[in-house]
Amino acid sequence: MSASGGTKAIVAALGANVAIAAAKFVAFAFSGSSSMLAEGVHSLADSGNQGLLLLGGKKAKRAATEEHPFGYGRERYIYGFLVSIVLFTIGGVFALYEGYEKIHDPHPLEDWYWPIGVLVFAIIAEGFSFRTAIKESNELRGKQTWTQFVRRAKAPELPVVLLEDLGALVGLVLALGGVGLTLATGNGIWDGIGTMCIGTLLVLIALVLAAETKSLLLGEAAGTEEVAAIRTAIVDGEFVTRVIHMRTLHLGPEELLVAAKIAVRGHDTATQVADAINAAEARIREAVPIARVIYLEPDIYDETVAAGPATAKTPGAH
Repeated sequence: MSASGGTKAIVAALGANVAIAAAKFVAFAFSGSSSMLAEGVHSLADSGNQGLLLLGGKKAKRAATEEHPFGYGRERYIYGFLVSIVLFTIGGVFALYEGYEKIHDPHPLEDWYWPIGVLVFAIIAEGFSFRTAIKESNELRGKQTWTQFVRRAKAPELPVVLLEDLGALVGLVLALGGVGLTLATGNGIWDGIGTMCIGTLLVLIALVLAAETKSLLLGEAAGTEEVAAIRTAIVDGEFVTRVIHMRTLHLGPEELLVAAKIAVRGHDTATQVADAINAAEARIREAVPIARVIYLEPDIYDETVAAGPATAKTPGAH
């Protein structure tokens, strides 16, 4: 992904959430709305999450060391996973607890215009942040659906911001509904129900983020198109005749490890094989620039061995 695009979306979300969190806490102080308190904590957690994403991006830029020879690119995955935990615990669980308390001890809202005004302001601000995230994501999404983009993206920042902003907008609508029903009926239980719905939404989003970032932490291969491009780049038809087998692994969103066993001609000299490997590495980097670490092992291709034991001759066979 474009690092600048991800950073732009994060900064836009951070600015919106800081302003929204302050406004929500003020509205809670004047109205006593549990929905506003839950939403204020949600926005505060989101602000911390954006801070974590920015910190992860900065740490990931550190140069490789002897202790970490492949660099620190996975720092972005680690901080993305921390974001899902923060969103689950501080955002979702707190909102569920606050909603439960409000349902068991409902009370009418005071100064209702505060929560209504803040919610309208928050929807506008979150809409701006969400629009920025969509714009930056569209440059990378291509023909993928939004679900495919969230599941396949190797950089965690944009999917995290997208889901956070989406959750925030839906949560604001739920909070507005809870406050509106409380005002219409005079029964504070609706405020608590709205808060419970917000908590459930945040927990579900946190679980999705945790599952996706966990997969990245475990290590994911390159995308289908990148794998195909690498295979095509390796084979030149003269010195490198085929790819026997290949493995790819993301060391970070913009760093790819490529390891492959390649078939070379049996009569080539060591110098010719070395030159062929160097040329193949150059072609790979040209085709897929994020391929930073490349290991190519030359071998002589044997069709009988490659076909497996099913076609190999058994002892005594003619």
